[in-house]
Amino acid sequence: MSRRVPARRAARAGGLLFPLDAIYARAGVRPPAARRIRSQNIPVPYRALLDHEGGMTATLERSIGGRVNLRILSSHTSGAWYLRRVLLVDPRTGRPLIMGAVRVKLDDFSARVQAKILCGAVPLGRILDSRGAEYASRPRVFLAVTPNSEMMGVFWMRKPQTLYGRQTEVFHYGRKIGDIVEVLPPFYE
Repeated sequence: MSRRVPARRAARAGGLLFPLDAIYARAGVRPPAARRIRSQNIPVPYRALLDHEGGMTATLERSIGGRVNLRILSSHTSGAWYLRRVLLVDPRTGRPLIMGAVRVKLDDFSARVQAKILCGAVPLGRILDSRGAEYASRPRVFLAVTPNSEMMGVFWMRKPQTLYGRQTEVFHYGRKIGDIVEVLPPFYE
């Protein structure tokens, strides 16, 4: 059951889970609990997927040996900013590979690229890679996340367990254009 988050507790830019917490607040869902951790405290195999400055789309595609599919969970615009919460999934199984929340400044892109982003058919990282754009996704914080019930459902989890993620800033030709939070699902042996 979700509860409306009081306005005084609404997310703010710079918060530990921003922009994921802002998207949850807009939906009236209490965000998951999270705490900062150091990269060396991220267990294997999560660390290799999180501790880098590359885009998550390309990292996951290398990891599974093929392309990932994008599923938009929610999206909206707020002034010059576009926010969305997505899943990147394995196209062979449909299994979620990561949940991401992105806030990106659209006016840094051409109308054609903005249309591709808003269409929601292709992950942002692949759009930027296909343009040959110089961009970096620089981790600010690594996260240990206790999922809320909504996140557990999205990740097909039967019981809660610690998940790992990162909060990053996205730079395009050296200018900050956005913020991303990415959370990996549990890995099963």
